[in-house]
Amino acid sequence: MKQYCRVPIPDGLWSGMENNDDLTAEETQLGLKHIFRVGVAGQAMVTLTEGVLLVGLADALDAPLFLIGLLAAIPPLTQLVQIPSTYLIEKYRSRKKITLLAYTGTRVCLILVALVPLLFSPALALIFLLIFILFRGIFAGLGAAAWNSIVHDLVPRDKLGEFFSRRWTYSIAISIVLSLLAGFLLRGWSGWFPDRELQVYSIIFFLGFLAGTIGLYSMSKTPEVPMPPVQEKTKFLKVFKRPFKDPNFRRLIAFLGSWNFTLFLASPFFTIYLLRRLEFGMSFVITMTVLSQVVNLVFMRVWGNFSDRYSNKSVLGISGPLFLIAIILWTFTGTPGRYVLTIPLLIVIYILLGVAMSGVTLATGNISLKLAPKREGTSYLAVNNLVSSLAMGTGPILGGVISNLLAEQRLSFTFSWTGPLGDFGIEALSFQGIDFTFFVSFLIGLYSIHRLALVIEEGEVRKDVVFRQLMLEIKRPLLNFTKVGGFREIVEFPFSLIAEKREKNRQKRNE
Repeated sequence: MKQYCRVPIPDGLWSGMENNDDLTAEETQLGLKHIFRVGVAGQAMVTLTEGVLLVGLADALDAPLFLIGLLAAIPPLTQLVQIPSTYLIEKYRSRKKITLLAYTGTRVCLILVALVPLLFSPALALIFLLIFILFRGIFAGLGAAAWNSIVHDLVPRDKLGEFFSRRWTYSIAISIVLSLLAGFLLRGWSGWFPDRELQVYSIIFFLGFLAGTIGLYSMSKTPEVPMPPVQEKTKFLKVFKRPFKDPNFRRLIAFLGSWNFTLFLASPFFTIYLLRRLEFGMSFVITMTVLSQVVNLVFMRVWGNFSDRYSNKSVLGISGPLFLIAIILWTFTGTPGRYVLTIPLLIVIYILLGVAMSGVTLATGNISLKLAPKREGTSYLAVNNLVSSLAMGTGPILGGVISNLLAEQRLSFTFSWTGPLGDFGIEALSFQGIDFTFFVSFLIGLYSIHRLALVIEEGEVRKDVVFRQLMLEIKRPLLNFTKVGGFREIVEFPFSLIAEKREKNRQKRNE
């Protein structure tokens, strides 16, 4: 088994995963290890080329909020090409070839993005950045349906939580290291080459290309479960009608669509809110991101265990509301500008985001894999990705429109006191620009949680059961900490002195 694994991954990860009837146990284990590596390398690529760093590049090019929302919308909207991709899969029955060709295109586009700051003026750079991100997304969409179908056939359903939580744990660990390195490079570069601020992003995106190339190599080594022979020629539209005829999967699609809309309506603007509204630097943004990733890393294993022990729906029932709490807390961080509680609130927000996103990311991915019928994963997952992509694509665009339209508008709530000694007022809440986007996201998120309640998943339990178990998982390390190094004795020292003195006084009275 170890001859295939060049990265030190625990052997226990693969135990009980030799149950694929179409491949040998050795081929199944090999495939799982390469899927593992693809996920880790892919997260490294995403860390260096999307999210905070992509927004940082757009901000350095003075991009308007609408364009930043558009940049965030392009990757999910281009997932709509999974429709023709599914047709190609059904026609040619070779998912691996389609995957490799498509993802090679994404890596070429990354090289072109890395060249943008070197070759163009800021105005032209924004145009070409949009074009290359667009084509990268198209290639990624073409490959996603084929790759997800391969993964769906290889990973056993009863091990989804364990497998993907372990993979996500390694991925986040890599992401933390790379985020810190990128933050150090950005901070150092501004001091070393103050007149060449944009060029540092070329270096970072090139490193992302290298990480993506490693993932592409592991894709090429992943064995593919043969697709069953076509019994009869199926009409293209008929393939896409199947998931919508499944009532439970239809309810799942409604939830995931509304939830992804909520997520992408707000999350693309976290970074720009810190940079422009609260006037922090990129180093602070990356520090907060790393804090969230560390918490994400800690809780991923917890959510993975809960996912297998209870259900993905149970995990979402806890992690989803936590994310909504974090969203609404953003509106209190700048009332109307930075104040003494801004940084403490941001720390709380990013901790909540770390806890929530680890559960949300794991459970939303697993629940669609689990509820898609065996052998029909391609059409079910493609339809799910289609609806989610529409939601994720329209969310940032609407968020950018709301933020731009209401950039000069302000809604505030003030508590005031008038008395003989004078007037006193506290501004409790102040909405302006992006704050309205966060609030709308919160309201839609409440509706999404309602949609989740209608989904049926085997093994689901009440939310209060999962919450109690979560509290036990959090308390356990704290209780262990109190037993280490005499900590408990130190805390109890003044109280033990009082108790000892009382005991001596009681003995004297008895004498």
